[in-house]
Amino acid sequence: MNLTIERMVYGPDGLAHTSDGKTVFVAGGVAGDVVEAQITREEKSYARAQATAILEPSPLRVDAPCPYIGVCGGCPWGALSISAQRAAKSENLASALERTGKLTPSEVASIVQPLRHAKAAWGYRNKVELSPTEINGKFALGMHGRDAAQIIRVDRCPLFEKKFPRAVKSVAGALAYMGNSRDLALERVGIRASSRTGQLQVALWTPTGGFPRAQVARVLGDALAPSSVVRVMSKGDAAARRVSALEVLSGNPTWEEHISGERMRISAPSFFQVNTAAAELLIELVMEALNPREDELACDLYCGAGTFTIPLARRAAFVSAVEAYGPSVRDLRRNIDLAGLDNVDVIGGDAVREFPDQDIDVLVVDPPRAGLAPEAIDLIAQTAARDVAYVSCDPATFARDIKRFHDEGTFRLVSATPVDLFPQTFHCETVGHLTRTR
Repeated sequence: MNLTIERMVYGPDGLAHTSDGKTVFVAGGVAGDVVEAQITREEKSYARAQATAILEPSPLRVDAPCPYIGVCGGCPWGALSISAQRAAKSENLASALERTGKLTPSEVASIVQPLRHAKAAWGYRNKVELSPTEINGKFALGMHGRDAAQIIRVDRCPLFEKKFPRAVKSVAGALAYMGNSRDLALERVGIRASSRTGQLQVALWTPTGGFPRAQVARVLGDALAPSSVVRVMSKGDAAARRVSALEVLSGNPTWEEHISGERMRISAPSFFQVNTAAAELLIELVMEALNPREDELACDLYCGAGTFTIPLARRAAFVSAVEAYGPSVRDLRRNIDLAGLDNVDVIGGDAVREFPDQDIDVLVVDPPRAGLAPEAIDLIAQTAARDVAYVSCDPATFARDIKRFHDEGTFRLVSATPVDLFPQTFHCETVGHLTRTR
């Protein structure tokens, strides 16, 4: 069938309708394209389709520097102009707040702020990951395709830090050379790079057990001279894999980045935003929303390695920082020491079970994609906090939690600012500012 893609939804696909009004999610096209499409899945209320030909290209379609768009899963919106991407992300946030958050159109219009973004639309990622596969009977490394079960071998990633254009090819080539002579048992390979510090780290994720440490360090050192090569050992079944140890094969045990005037050292298992320049916008928006005073107590839930904890501690009297993931807790302690701060209480554990019992004036939450547990919302509502900054990576769970706050009656959303941390994808961060109503 022929379809006109009307707009981009929250996901890699465009939205179209059949002649009888049925919704179709179309892979392989962008908003404004007229495509020939093949149905791949039919449901009662919607269908999924794959574009097999572009009959009339959209005026919003662009030539991108990545030849793997539509095949690799890393930049599904790469053929759409950056201005159209950003407009779609703002629209998706507004739509979620209306449909799931149950806000009125006029409320949404006053709450959703203009999208913020850093300068770079390509070459912004400080981290990429490679996964093992076998091609023509030989070991290889590549990136997950649009079909997550498929691994695509690539020589470079235009999304990755521009200062290290050969890093992906060098790492994949060096480990393929070794992997074809012996089993390295690689589960995945992470590459982190910073143009600000010049550091490049290669992290090899493997099960526990024997490993050719010296040989791997030497081969990778010859291939690209990284500042660090580490091995992250894990154990447990696939559904509950956990880090058991970190082994330094060469160089530094951590990767260093500079963000908002601070130095942060991150270990390979720890989370850190992949777009450093845009993450600085998150910090700016959080601090604007909370405006912490020097006599106030702050709380940072799901604080990770300290991206928000440290700037909060620079301005507030005291910060309670709660994080459940062990490697991030260790990084957080290290980064607090590196910053020379002594007004942070690091609390290792689940955000609900370890919720601080002291008074809180301002609070920031940066939960995982699943959003906040209802118990966390109840605990936040019971504090004396005057303002909450909610950093979200998913507009649907953000809107759901905003509705829960509104239904609880203690906080209301006064602004929601989308931040384009992930150009060329449908993903977008949001910083919501909630203020106390009673």
